[in-house]
Formats: sequence, C-alpha cells, structure tokens
Amino acid sequence: MSEGYAIELYFDPALENQVLKAWNVFARRQISTKLISNESRPHITLFSTVFFDSARLESVIRNFVSKQEPLSIAFSTIGSFSSDNNVLFLSPTPSLSLLQLQSQLCETMKKEGVEIPEDYRTDSWVPLCPVALEVPKSRMAEAFSVLRELKLPVNGYGMEIGVVEFSPVREVFSFALGNNTLES
Repeated sequence: MSEGYAIELYFDPALENQVLKAWNVFARRQISTKLISNESRPHITLFSTVFFDSARLESVIRNFVSKQEPLSIAFSTIGSFSSDNNVLFLSPTPSLSLLQLQSQLCETMKKEGVEIPEDYRTDSWVPLCPVALEVPKSRMAEAFSVLRELKLPVNGYGMEIGVVEFSPVREVFSFALGNNTLES
C-alpha cells in the first residue's frame, strides 16, 4: 500500500552526481543510508500528496512539463529539520524560475481538482534537496561537517520532472523539461 506520491524535479547528471557523492559519504560513515536504500534519486520535491490518480494526471503533467524549460539551480546553503526524522538538506538559492515552476505546477494540479497540501502552497513551500534522512541526533554535528566539505554553491540544472510513489520509492513516470517524450 502506497504512503503517497510526489512530483519531483530531477537534475542534470553532473549535479545529480554531486548530490550522490554526499549520499555515499553518509552511507560509508554509517550516518544515513535511507535515501540510497529507498532507491531515491537526488531531487527537489515540488508537490506531494496521499491521493494521486497517475493514469488520469499523466497527460496533464506531460503537457505541463512540455511547456517548461530546464532551469538553473544553485545549492548555496545547508540546513536541517529537527524532528524524529532529522533531515539534512541542500537548499537552492531561490530563483524566480524555480518558484514559478512550483507555483504553476500547483495551479495545474488545483485545476484538476487535486487539493494542494499546506506545505506545498506558494506561501509555505520550502525548496530543498534531501541528502540524509533519519540521522541519529548524536551524529548531527558529524553530518553537518560532511556537508560543509561540499564546495558551495553546487550549480547545475533542473532537467526532468518525475512522479514517484512511496514508500519504497518507485518512479511512475518522468518527462524531460521542454520535451513531450516519455522518459520512463
């Protein structure tokens, strides 16, 4: 049984590899392996919901993505959410293109009758790329040290939008920005 669905922005190969390097360091040091074991891809979550009719919304998302262009992303800060999950993340420098992409996606979903969860509304969405989940509290300082070793900013492009079902993570479909071709 699915816990939910997410619409994710994926990166160009060079940026994806930079994020994967951080994931691998966390795994080697046994700080966090959750993202790797979930078979996730480096991403920024644009939208997430419990209910999602992927068969009905695939063409809607394909049409939306075909009108978008790849966008520049610069991860310039590191951060965390202190909670039971202890999430560490890279945060992109907010850009008009990223904020508009997410806002327009939510408007598209809203027009299709999909309720926009509070965390993904324009005035509350926080763009981030998770790099470690469920970090033990006793290892948070070490985890931050790992992230500080990254040479920020880490620059690249958002190139693709995918829909995943979780947990575990399973990609339902993805489309390259500005392209009508189905990627998977």
